[in-house]
Amino acid sequence: MVEHLGLVGLPNAGKTSLFNALTGADAPVAAHPFTTTETSVAIAPVPDHRLDALAAMSASKKIVRAGVELVDIAGLVAGSATGEGLGNRFLAGIREVDALCLVLRAFEDPEVVGEHDPVAALEVLELELVLADLATIEAQLDKRRKAARSDKRLSAEVEAMDAARAVLAGGTPLYRAGLDPEQAAARAGLFLLTDKPVLAVVNVGEDQAAEADTLVKSVSSALGGGEVLAVSVQLEAEAAQLEPAERAELLAGLGLGDGALARVARAAYHLLGRRVFFTTGEKESRAWSFRAGATAPECAGVIHSDLARGFIRAEVIPWDELLAIGSWGAAKAQGKVRLEGKEYRVADGDVLEIRFNV
Repeated sequence: MVEHLGLVGLPNAGKTSLFNALTGADAPVAAHPFTTTETSVAIAPVPDHRLDALAAMSASKKIVRAGVELVDIAGLVAGSATGEGLGNRFLAGIREVDALCLVLRAFEDPEVVGEHDPVAALEVLELELVLADLATIEAQLDKRRKAARSDKRLSAEVEAMDAARAVLAGGTPLYRAGLDPEQAAARAGLFLLTDKPVLAVVNVGEDQAAEADTLVKSVSSALGGGEVLAVSVQLEAEAAQLEPAERAELLAGLGLGDGALARVARAAYHLLGRRVFFTTGEKESRAWSFRAGATAPECAGVIHSDLARGFIRAEVIPWDELLAIGSWGAAKAQGKVRLEGKEYRVADGDVLEIRFNV
């Protein structure tokens, strides 16, 4: 199953620019509200230094990265929960994603209208999400309560809805309410917006580098959990248009390392519960995406269904151990490659070869 990360923000927060920078797409961007009126979907490759190192070790002719599917959702305004602006379109788009990236503008530009206090923007976003969830629960709760009188199996769902309503009525999103995880499972069928995991991107100006840590801390405190990253979206979007060598030189010259886009992509990937295992050889080195906690046969099936169907054993070594030894052949000769069976849960960063028989 492909998981989707929804980019959510007020008008002119920079979410479409972030979407373009991460995916290489060319969605229209303008300095007026509602440039984005329809959802856009594209894949953002996830940079991974581990994969690059393995490809160099194996002299691979090809590198295939994992990816995260991003959804650029129409902008939200105060009152979206009751249909203001593009409210209904916003809500429809966000219900279909698996996790949220809240894009919060911090840069000031007199030519670009919109909120530039990231904490204030967060408050507006959260209020609209909370109001939408509260309306969903209140529309369903009486029906479920009546149904539970004759079907006791629904009692847990009703209890979960009651607990969620109490939290939402106090203005708190469910993702920072600390409710029982079993209750979250019980209300999963409601597809509540604030039940989704969340991270935040604070869109800073190029001249706000000194303020970035303070801005991140203020948003992190208001968010009450979840990862918060500062990104100069405009700068990163411009860098993303350059050739890889020029981009690396620019980012290094600005002291930005591999850039914030790499951190956003990796944070999004982990937020969605995705992990990677690797295969490596002269022909290709590849990062394969799997759900955290998957077994070796399940991961074999990611490569090809025949490998899962005829699974015998997985040959496994952590990527860094393989890299230190220098080659798969040397690792096997030294007895460092383990044989794992059907119950083995693959770890992020494992390098695998699958033994199978169909």
